[in-house]
Amino acid sequence: MSSFDICPAFARILQNREVSPPLAAILALTELIRHEDAGTMFELVQAVEEGAAALKKHASNPISVDAGCSLFIAFVTLFPHDSANFSDLKKELIRQGQVYAAEALAYRQKIAELAFGFIKDGSILTHSYSRVVMQALLLAHKRKRISVFVTEARPRGLGIKTAEALTAAGVPATVILDSAVAYVMDKVDFVLVGSEAVVESGGLVNAVGSNQIAIIARAANKPFYALAESYKFHRLFPLSQYDLPSHNSKILSFPRPLLADRRPPNQSSSSTESTAPTSDQPDLIPPRITQEQISQNNPDVDYTRPDLITLVFSDVGSLTPEGVSQYLVGMFAG
Repeated sequence: MSSFDICPAFARILQNREVSPPLAAILALTELIRHEDAGTMFELVQAVEEGAAALKKHASNPISVDAGCSLFIAFVTLFPHDSANFSDLKKELIRQGQVYAAEALAYRQKIAELAFGFIKDGSILTHSYSRVVMQALLLAHKRKRISVFVTEARPRGLGIKTAEALTAAGVPATVILDSAVAYVMDKVDFVLVGSEAVVESGGLVNAVGSNQIAIIARAANKPFYALAESYKFHRLFPLSQYDLPSHNSKILSFPRPLLADRRPPNQSSSSTESTAPTSDQPDLIPPRITQEQISQNNPDVDYTRPDLITLVFSDVGSLTPEGVSQYLVGMFAG
């Protein structure tokens, strides 16, 4: 068995800011194949699946990583076996994986150009930070008059990063509170968000808060557009927020109150001296809640139902949520 550790390779690849987690997972798995000494296709697929499991366990948000891993595993298992020998087959798998990752870096520009036709002069609401959304907004700014409202996007606060980048590029942008989405919705023409993954139902997994924005946009009759590279299409079919792989028992849990002993310091619990009558029940200490505790107790992503999404712009075209489902079935059917 190879001693190759895939997690440090994944972390190293992610240092390139242009590479998103799904692509980093694909490139890390190609490196695993290069170092793997498997002698059969069965052993190689098994090693790739074990590497994918390690990546998903290591990742803070496994959904987008899982999308890249699932795509690569499907690619390996469906790859035509016409090489002269197994060694040549492994080399071809590595080459094809690297070629795909290199080509995929151009997907954002393609998506930005596709979305450009739907962007009119006016105001846009976006959420958190997305590389592909940034590219679309910067392209629109060159030829149209746009202004952008950006949600703060707690708990990570990545909306501030978006607003700073837009302002530096000369795009009028302002940060709004997550709780002010309904307040500002009448001022925007449409909503434009990125994605962690687009699932088989045609729904969207994205930074937490996306779902409530979509609900408010629907109530205000404003289009809700999602931008997603096809390597983020994922064969996952959540029925609710709690079906997401990122959900765990720690999210939205209730902390246990702390008990405090309020007897004088010089009086131990075992003292037999007579004192004024006091309650044997210790008092509750009001908890001190920090931002870190809030972040740990809340989800990073949420699920937006397909009926709330107007269109998904991808490198494979502008798709309705139903179109996403059809594309995913075809993609994984080989």
